[in-house]
Amino acid sequence: MLTIRPATSNDVQTIVNLITALAVYENAEAHEVNTTPELIRRFGFTEPKRFECLIAEWEGVAAGFALYFYNFSTWEARPGIYLEDLFVLPEHRKRGIGLALFKALASVALHNDCARIVWQVLDWNELAIRFYQSLGARCMSEWDTYRLEGESIRRLAAQ
Repeated sequence: MLTIRPATSNDVQTIVNLITALAVYENAEAHEVNTTPELIRRFGFTEPKRFECLIAEWEGVAAGFALYFYNFSTWEARPGIYLEDLFVLPEHRKRGIGLALFKALASVALHNDCARIVWQVLDWNELAIRFYQSLGARCMSEWDTYRLEGESIRRLAAQ
């Protein structure tokens, strides 16, 4: 009933749909998502690939995904995985799909000699936080996330 597999270029629209569903789940509006099939194809399915993606299918229907990319730990001198998004559609929850996606991601990490898997979670998402803690994950509360984007990047690059 459940299959976890690497995404292919045939999954581009599915990935866009899942990203949009995640945004709506996170209380954003669908129009706030700038993702397009063309961008997903360009950055995920042409070289150099900027991300990898696992698709979870329940009875042949897309039920969730895990989108990730590799980073590097200078302290471990080994690669790591940054999990950008993991999402299971609400109608497919309580079937072990999130756990299966994490298990598959852990296998990818071991296969690639990764030192760690890192991700962020919204502080209001207590269901997800409890799930992550049940896996043995710990909150890195001493680290704050910062982000440069858009005009700030352009201004900095121009200096």
